[in-house]
Amino acid sequence: RAIQSGFDQSTEFIGYFDDRIDSRVLPEARSMRLGGLRDVANYVYAHGVHEVYITLPLGSQPRLVELMEALQGTTASLYFVPDVFGISIIQGRLQDMNGVPVVGICETPFTGTNDLVKRVSDVILASIILVLISPLLAGVAIGVKLSSPGPVIFKQRRNGLDGEEIIVYKFRSMRTQDNGAVVRQATKGDSRITPFGAFIRKTSLDELPQFINVLQGRMSIVGPRPHAVAHNEEYRRLIKAYMVRHKVRPGITGWAQVHGFRGETETIDKMQARVEYDLEYLRNWSLGLDMQIIIRTIRLMLFDRNAY
Repeated sequence: RAIQSGFDQSTEFIGYFDDRIDSRVLPEARSMRLGGLRDVANYVYAHGVHEVYITLPLGSQPRLVELMEALQGTTASLYFVPDVFGISIIQGRLQDMNGVPVVGICETPFTGTNDLVKRVSDVILASIILVLISPLLAGVAIGVKLSSPGPVIFKQRRNGLDGEEIIVYKFRSMRTQDNGAVVRQATKGDSRITPFGAFIRKTSLDELPQFINVLQGRMSIVGPRPHAVAHNEEYRRLIKAYMVRHKVRPGITGWAQVHGFRGETETIDKMQARVEYDLEYLRNWSLGLDMQIIIRTIRLMLFDRNAY
């Protein structure tokens, strides 16, 4: 395949080279074919092509080596496009492993300086927030205690960073404390939810103890929401790349939640959409994106009437 690059920032596509017969090529692409692989080097040299992008599959290694050796007799810049389009790329980057170049396909965005920035911002923000909301925490705790018998804090087993099991804190909003092999999601009008529990769920006040989880290092303020262990076991078999969302610490709020995917996910399609937003967050993380999510979460807490 050949691509010519001009001297400015634009790139002009000239055409491509392919050994396949016409019947195996899309009709609309046939007119752009310039020849077979044996013609590439001569064409590049004769026409002064600046850039060549090689998209042969890795299984074509002998042809790949032969083509690259031929192109090294030209001045064109060579680029290899890995055949990884069938998988979800998370933070793809080229790395050096003891002198051997390797292509990272699925990585956490929080490596090196990014990890430090994320953790420091979490600790500072969580500390400030806990101090500011301490009277509110006390008031909610009293309300939970008076609403029904049971503990104030509900501790649930969930999967955190790298899929490791963690304990997540919430103000108890139900009469029951499901935490076993089967956990039924809360639904609208759920009889297990107390009247005060419905209020703190609607306003997301039940999530406030998770700022303690942030200080413990189990969670982050922003990240994919942690699901119950029982739900993870179910969804990881049903949804492609589901477990990739565990490449980062789970969050109190996330990119999926500010796009309407909070609370119950009663269908596979809804959970699939939530996971897609989580993966998009991993691909595009920045401190600015975290701040945007925090601001949008505050607005939702104040004005969203659809939570339960």
